[in-house]
Amino acid sequence: MCHSLKLDLDCKSTIELFVNRLDSVESVLPYEYTAFDFCYDESEKRPSENLGQVLFGERIEPSPYKFSFKKNMECQSVCPKSYNTEKAEDKAKLEFLKKGMLLNYQHHWIVDNMPVTWCYDVEDNQKFCNPGFPIGCYVTDTGRAKDACVVNADFNDKDTFYIFNHVDITIFYHVVENEAAGARLVAAKLEPKSYKHTNWEKPDCTGPPMSLGNKFSGEIKIPYTYSVKFVEDKTIRWASRWDYILESMPHTNIQWFSIMNSLVIVLFLSGMVAMIMLRTLHKDIARYNQMDSVEDAQEEFGWKLVHGDVFRPPRKGMLLSVFLGSGTQIFIMTFVTLFFACLGFLSPANRGALMTCAVVLWVLLGTPAGYVAARYYKSFGGEKWKTNVLLTAFLCPGWVNEEINNSFEFKVVFADFFVMNLILWGEGSSAAMPFGTLVAILALWFCISVPLTFIGAYFGFKKSGIEHPVRTNQIPRQIPEQSFYTKPLPGIVMGGILPFGCIFIQLFFILNSIWSHQMYYMFGFLFLVFIILLITCSEATILLCYFHLCAEDYHWQWRSFLTSGFTAVYFLVYAIHYFFSKLQISGLASTILYFGYTMIMALIFFLFTGTIGFFACFWFVTKIYSVVKVD
Repeated sequence: MCHSLKLDLDCKSTIELFVNRLDSVESVLPYEYTAFDFCYDESEKRPSENLGQVLFGERIEPSPYKFSFKKNMECQSVCPKSYNTEKAEDKAKLEFLKKGMLLNYQHHWIVDNMPVTWCYDVEDNQKFCNPGFPIGCYVTDTGRAKDACVVNADFNDKDTFYIFNHVDITIFYHVVENEAAGARLVAAKLEPKSYKHTNWEKPDCTGPPMSLGNKFSGEIKIPYTYSVKFVEDKTIRWASRWDYILESMPHTNIQWFSIMNSLVIVLFLSGMVAMIMLRTLHKDIARYNQMDSVEDAQEEFGWKLVHGDVFRPPRKGMLLSVFLGSGTQIFIMTFVTLFFACLGFLSPANRGALMTCAVVLWVLLGTPAGYVAARYYKSFGGEKWKTNVLLTAFLCPGWVNEEINNSFEFKVVFADFFVMNLILWGEGSSAAMPFGTLVAILALWFCISVPLTFIGAYFGFKKSGIEHPVRTNQIPRQIPEQSFYTKPLPGIVMGGILPFGCIFIQLFFILNSIWSHQMYYMFGFLFLVFIILLITCSEATILLCYFHLCAEDYHWQWRSFLTSGFTAVYFLVYAIHYFFSKLQISGLASTILYFGYTMIMALIFFLFTGTIGFFACFWFVTKIYSVVKVD
């Protein structure tokens, strides 16, 4: 945005500072700015938020911090807040403020759509710019300074809270070329400080820090102040003004090296799998096609023996077809979202754009979900087409029990989601979805997604069934005794290892962005890992499918889905490990929320990877049986 000393049609002289929700690495529960009884501006209208921002719990509000461009100000008073512990309401507000400092809740301020950052030195003389700053900090009863209390030697009283009630804001700008008296803001930084102002009406920002004893009782006044200065910086261009934040993100260099390392390993393993499959299959097909005599045909062995049973409809074909429909919907949604993110449309500067894009795509992709489910259900010989359509329409939000044909949705994802939302409501968190948004989401689902699913299913059932290259025998072939390695469970467990190996490094950074509130911006690498995941899931499933067919076990449909889908189980195990080893989350509500949302992510990932495995195996089985001569 352009700013000028003179207010004209294009440039504004007033700079507004907006405040966002407060969050913590020690709690999953974010809170609105007003929940902590800070200074706020009731006269200003709150800016509108998109769907993604609401779902992520962002609540952007105007603040009483107002600046004029290039007008430096020192120690300006914002407002005082008074508390009397003898009053129940004041005591509750003060206790909530202390809880926020104890759990290290962080402010998130915005100037010109840029996060106001707190930059400080870390090890090896590196500078880290945090897009947030703490409410305050706590010194324990043993004298140990927690979190931000280590920055000031004056924070030394035992069992005491120190409130950051003053901020020194520095706004950097550069003058726009070929434009009279106009400028663009390129960075906003601050340094939080604590002052116990003796005269809040005329503060001087000197003296001891603003402390609050843990067992304090009586009256206390907390005055909030700020200073602002403007600095011209010709080195930062407006287009690259986010770079200084992203470049200082922790582990960035490690991430680049680790991703490249994992890609090399996965590509090497994929090459080995492809080479083995091509050479072995080529020999098998050549040998089978050279069998001209009846005696040779009677001595068939390996995967050709089960040609009369390989396309036999699987058990629970209804559920499998519905899984495939929902998995297709998730796959296309993920692919398109990541593609747009790679092009820069869904960068962190576009707040909530990533989630908005994903939700809108999921709603609009009901047609391919219905089509795929109906097409495969028909090829499995199914006739309950109405049940199939309903199942597909309601699976990803929840699914329907086939036997009783009754809605099962509230026992799965929707039940999980509603329980999480009720906990958030009960805790007064900003992440709780407002009733209006909930109605809007249900309207999108029932009024757009469900009808589109019916349309897709109509065309799927109308089209003739999938033609298989070989006929299915009337009497099922008996499956011989299997060795330990060709039994279903060992193969399924082994099948998920390789795909998980190619994503677990990226998974660490994705979980960091979700639970540790760090910005995620390396969508190019994520898209590359996504493609590698597709290849690895496909090749691992095809390889195990080939081994099982050679062992004369023709039940490949569910096994192929579960083999690559088992990657989600490893994801769940890793998420549990991440919770106990990396996070500092405390409190029952936060723990329930973490595992509740993790279960939703694991289920979606299961449908996504399982669908990839099934389609890869279906293509492979159709291909190999179409190139051999069957009498």
